[in-house]
Amino acid sequence: MAITSALCNSFKQEILEGVHASTDTYKIALFNSNSNLSASTTAYSTSGEVEGDGYSAGGITLTGLSTGLSGSTAYLTFSDPSWANSTITARGCMIYNSSKSNKAVAVFDFGQNVSSVNGTFTVDFPGAGASSLIRIA
Repeated sequence: MAITSALCNSFKQEILEGVHASTDTYKIALFNSNSNLSASTTAYSTSGEVEGDGYSAGGITLTGLSTGLSGSTAYLTFSDPSWANSTITARGCMIYNSSKSNKAVAVFDFGQNVSSVNGTFTVDFPGAGASSLIRIA
């Protein structure tokens, strides 16, 4: 099993079809190293999702949605999500659109297992711009 960072192929097509909107509710879920997530992922599933104190299946709602253009690169980013008082280990995450049948947006591999022990687990997103979290160039 593996997590491969990618903007999901289904999301790319759904953008052209007008499925996703900035007013939708986007969530982030954390996954362990037994997960199989990649560009071909089409929807959120609990398979391989982390378990632990301070974390609930489905993850949390993302806030601070920001879109824009940096040169010819369109981008989408959010505020950094965090789970306070958590004891969890995650290898990666998935952003999905809970307003649209939990359709997958993007998956990210952290490059290694990352843990929190009765502390805050935070996913640090890049800032807005050409190197933003989600971008179309």
